[in-house]
Amino acid sequence: MAAVTGATRGSLAARRIALTVVGLVFAVPIAAMVAFSLRSADGTGHDLNHWLAIVDPENERAYRNLVEGVTNSLVLAVVAAVLVLVLLVPAMVLVHLRYPRLARPLEFVCLVPITVPAIVLVVGLAPVYSAVTRVAGSGAWTLAFAYGITVLPYAYRAVQSDLAGTDLRTLTEAARTLGAGWPQIMLRVVVPTLRRGLLAAAFITVAVVLGEFTIASLLNRVTLQTALVQVSKSDPYAAVVFALLALGFAFVLLVVIGRIGSRAPGGRAGRATPIAATVSTTAPVPPAPSAPPSAPARKALS
Repeated sequence: MAAVTGATRGSLAARRIALTVVGLVFAVPIAAMVAFSLRSADGTGHDLNHWLAIVDPENERAYRNLVEGVTNSLVLAVVAAVLVLVLLVPAMVLVHLRYPRLARPLEFVCLVPITVPAIVLVVGLAPVYSAVTRVAGSGAWTLAFAYGITVLPYAYRAVQSDLAGTDLRTLTEAARTLGAGWPQIMLRVVVPTLRRGLLAAAFITVAVVLGEFTIASLLNRVTLQTALVQVSKSDPYAAVVFALLALGFAFVLLVVIGRIGSRAPGGRAGRATPIAATVSTTAPVPPAPSAPPSAPARKALS
């Protein structure tokens, strides 16, 4: 018992040390960025002038390109997340339920982009985007197609880990037995069941879009990263301030997604979805085992 307790304490101590080291790795650069953004113009003290400058109407012209990059990145994040979830999740569910032999080919196709460098990917996408520009224009939102390919391996792993831990086949068969169609099954069975994986895939997509630079730069699109590089040449303080705001946005998004993922599918803890509740109420109750016959009854039977 003492040995088990000692091993448990050692494991907890190792976890705390690892978390502390990882926290310092992330905290030290962020603290340095905050200190740099608060440095006064003459370098003798600290103030909020650089933070107030980004909301000053007189600086609107100087930061117009940066505001455009932030707006484009947010639009790209939403469009890329919708494309990945709408196209990837139904394909994975269909392969999982109907065509399990295609699981390996689908995994291979989804994981290939992680082995291709971004520069090589841009070279292959350049002819494609020449046609996309003629059809859909040259708006920054068209980068969502390339970002969807880039984020595909991470989104696949996030959804697959959740899909492998659930008995989705039994749930879908029960829903079809109750008369639900495939659209209803996707919305009321698959999405609540895989909500953690879907939220993780969406968050990874947003993180990749906010941090991607190579594709946007080589395809001449204005995004957050390309705008930060341009602004940093003339005003490095503004670039650091906007980078901190992007990190804060990502942190808030992570907290919101974690809170949503920890809730039950029905919106409150312990509340079941309508189909799940119907399955539980209509499931047949197994009969109770009968008691063995008494001694006089056995004598009468004999």
